[in-house]
Amino acid sequence: MPKLKTHSGAKKRFNLTKNGKVKRAHAFKSHILNKKNTKRKRGLRHGTYADVTNAPAVKRMIPYK
Repeated sequence: MPKLKTHSGAKKRFNLTKNGKVKRAHAFKSHILNKKNTKRKRGLRHGTYADVTNAPAVKRMIPYK
């Protein structure tokens, strides 16, 4: 079977845990930060997991992670 190409954008944005969950970062943290309050920005720092409905698609994009 031939090698699969990894999606370049996905490999920078997602990681897999040992249990197979897809880790991701929060969005809306890059610019226009002065209108967002400190509590909201602090919450956006922490990572989270991708939704279970999107996880299979992400796993296909990063086959060797």
